[in-house]
Amino acid sequence: MADTAERLDITAAHREVLGQVLDKWSVLVLEELCDSPRRFNQLRRLIPVTQKSLTATLRRLERTGIVERVVISDRPVAIEYRITALGKTLRDPIDAILRWSDEHLEEIERARERFDDDAAG
Repeated sequence: MADTAERLDITAAHREVLGQVLDKWSVLVLEELCDSPRRFNQLRRLIPVTQKSLTATLRRLERTGIVERVVISDRPVAIEYRITALGKTLRDPIDAILRWSDEHLEEIERARERFDDDAAG
């Protein structure tokens, strides 16, 4: 952990943003949208999520400025979701967290096993 002199002040606003961009559905949506823009049903086929959860996730990401909703035709209505320039800036931090997870996965698994064994008594 960082020295207390370098400690971050984590506010409610920070917690809200982190919760929105690092939840399991948001990370999967961002992974798909980094490759290319997608329509809603394309995202539903690629991500094992309910329609309700996907809609809520896309709205949160759009509200935060990370994803944009674009009408690409009006007859029939076709909507496409795209990652924004702001959303693209999340790539490096998320990749860093994934690398950390990969580097420490065995240690995490051992800690979980110890915890579970202790809890089982």
